[in-house]
Amino acid sequence: MQAFDQIQELWQKHEVEVKVSADEMLQQVKKEVGGIKFKSALNIIGMLVSLVAILSVWVFFHFESWTTHVGLGITAIAVLIYTLILYRDYKLIANNDITDHPQKFLNGLKTYQLNRYSLYNKLYWFYTIALSLGLIFYFIEVLSSFTIIQKSIAIGLTFLWILFCSTLVRKKVMKREKQRIDLLIEKFERINGQFFANE
Repeated sequence: MQAFDQIQELWQKHEVEVKVSADEMLQQVKKEVGGIKFKSALNIIGMLVSLVAILSVWVFFHFESWTTHVGLGITAIAVLIYTLILYRDYKLIANNDITDHPQKFLNGLKTYQLNRYSLYNKLYWFYTIALSLGLIFYFIEVLSSFTIIQKSIAIGLTFLWILFCSTLVRKKVMKREKQRIDLLIEKFERINGQFFANE
């Protein structure tokens, strides 16, 4: 038994150095950047679809109350602003090539990371408040024909959905995206270090 403990102790002290070539790491980084670009593009497309849906409701349905128009306007403006911010961030990583301008790409990636942090913290609350305000104005006319139980269910489900997205979903997405971008920056800095060490 003592021999087993010694072998286990020796095994735990043993460090394995994994060597990954700069080319392999560069391919991994390119793949991860491609994934981030794709996800960002999907977010932008989703926001544009939401904007079109809101504008379609506004154009094709007849509303009598001015509050509904104000609510739809606030919601459309909030979605448009958020979409423009997402597009600005997408351009940071989409317009720079990793191999042509490594330092420019790395700076863009770090700026992207800071922008995403700001988006999920400060700007997210602007977006949530604007959407909530838009829904409040929209619900004044739309829910007027509902019974009290139907109004309570509609308002309660909307509130719970916003609360769920603002807490659990936002935190999980923030954490996962931060880890992914941190790892990407670390890999890219190591690649740059290997390139400069070889020169």
